[in-house]
Amino acid sequence: MPAFSRFLRYFMAVGRLGSIRKAADELNISASAIDRQILNVEADIGMPLFERLPTGLRLTAAGEIMMAAGTRWQKNLTDVRAQIEDLRGLKRGHVDIAIIDALAKGYIPNAIRAIQSRYPGITIGVRVLENDKVRQAIADGEVDFGILFEPQSYRDLTVRSFVEVVLGFLTPAGHPFGDRREARFSACAGSPLIVPAEPLAVCQQIAVLEGTTGLQIDRTVTSDNIQMITSLVLQGVGIGILTSLDVITEVQRGLLSFTRISDAVLRPMTLALCTATARTSSYAAGIVLGEIESGFAQLSYPASIERNDI
Repeated sequence: MPAFSRFLRYFMAVGRLGSIRKAADELNISASAIDRQILNVEADIGMPLFERLPTGLRLTAAGEIMMAAGTRWQKNLTDVRAQIEDLRGLKRGHVDIAIIDALAKGYIPNAIRAIQSRYPGITIGVRVLENDKVRQAIADGEVDFGILFEPQSYRDLTVRSFVEVVLGFLTPAGHPFGDRREARFSACAGSPLIVPAEPLAVCQQIAVLEGTTGLQIDRTVTSDNIQMITSLVLQGVGIGILTSLDVITEVQRGLLSFTRISDAVLRPMTLALCTATARTSSYAAGIVLGEIESGFAQLSYPASIERNDI
């Protein structure tokens, strides 16, 4: 095991930096020692791990597999250490989570604040990614768990909790459109719209609505950033189209109104809290997962758009 772990440290540094010399400088190890370790393993498996190019080293297909295995090994070792600390009764450890952009405000920051207050020995890393990249990060073991849209088609994920999220029109407080709780997609005809762009997950739902209704909407502004769309609506640029999840904070504060799009063709989106099927969570990850899961239902529609008197 020590020899294997030493090789992985050397190999992953070279793979990341693309150079044995740079890896040697970073690890404070001689370049010849690193090169010898890599050559020995290449001879053992009968395949090269790197392409030797004039500009440096590049991972081969076998090298990519080894790099992915090394990433999982490092994460598993961290989990083992955390579990050993658990045996000593210490609530310590590091937990990595991945979330979509809509959760970068409101519920998740509030949950992390509460966790840090109760378990100061646990540190948390939060990665805000595109929906498909959240799924990949969970499946590859890069994070302990994640929250994403529509996970049910992926067999490598286990859904721990889920809620339904709907698409709707977004208007500033006081806008006449905001008095409606529901409206059909055609209600936006002739109005300037602020519409999500790829890679936001709601783009497909908007395309379905356009296709079934034949409505040519006025895309005054498009953006791939939820905060930008929200800000433009607050500025009165137009009517936004987002999910109930995206605007929880602003609706609860009375800054914006959310009107659900009621077309029958539209189905609620599933927001799910997921772990990797093949992975056992560390004690620290179990604590954080449990805390976030306990309040997950508040993200559902219509609970997520009920206003608070604040």
